[in-house]
Amino acid sequence: MTATVRTVLGDLDPAELGVCDSHDHLFLRSPRLPGEELDDQGAAAEVLRAFAAAGGRALVQWTPHGMGRGGAALAGLSRGAGVHLVAATGLHQAVHYDPDGLADLYDGLAGLFTAELTTGLRGAPAGTRAGLIKVAGDYHGLGEHTRRVMAAAAEAHHATGAPIAVHHELGTAAPDVLDLLCGRYGVPPRRIVLGHLNRLPDLRLHRHLAASGAYLALDGPSRAHHATDHHLFDTIAALAEAGHAAQLLLGGDTTTRGARHSPGPTHLLTALAPRLAREFGPALPHQLLTANPARAFAAEWAAP
Repeated sequence: MTATVRTVLGDLDPAELGVCDSHDHLFLRSPRLPGEELDDQGAAAEVLRAFAAAGGRALVQWTPHGMGRGGAALAGLSRGAGVHLVAATGLHQAVHYDPDGLADLYDGLAGLFTAELTTGLRGAPAGTRAGLIKVAGDYHGLGEHTRRVMAAAAEAHHATGAPIAVHHELGTAAPDVLDLLCGRYGVPPRRIVLGHLNRLPDLRLHRHLAASGAYLALDGPSRAHHATDHHLFDTIAALAEAGHAAQLLLGGDTTTRGARHSPGPTHLLTALAPRLAREFGPALPHQLLTANPARAFAAEWAAP
């Protein structure tokens, strides 16, 4: 089988993915962020046009099921901006959902994820499929909801081949996630993307996680209150020197209206990439923004 990246417009040769924001959000809604919803289609189009003008060619939206991911608009936005979009199925932490609606989902969770990967997103035009499964850990541990969602994600992965992208609360609990997904459920580490690890600047832990073979997403320049930027380059340098440059991804992870344009996804290309090139040479930004995403999000898709 040939590995492809599953975009909202269809399966794509990984070589055609191009410069990629590996973790971001065009649309997002949560009771935890009242008044900061990303729900404006015009604003999303503007973000994509600016990203494309800066040289961006692909964006991976990690917004999962039930959080206003804008599934009905994604295909049109992708065509209009000329940017490949990868959408997500999966579930976030329980606090982002209505408890009654969440309870109704649990019994058929693996089936829901699998259907959204193979048939189409609920509420979206036919054929608008997800290209990854988004799940989330808890702060320094994994609770009942998290374990339930990850079990369903593993089942959907084995049915389809889809990559699994993981939100880590303030960068914690990544070893627990690998123990569960890889150790218990047999998901290959190379099919897992560990997000937000730069929010916990523990280089020994990062090297340990990278040694598993998983991808590490260093994301969140839009998160001023997490102060991730000041140690981003030390993290990249340490992991590259340890031989893990081929596992590193970069993303903006814009989750609020206020952060949509300040700095927004273009910051990866107009600020971070030039500095990476100055400090490490031009090969590294190409690897982190183009070569690595093409491998991380490609799968040998199977019909369930």
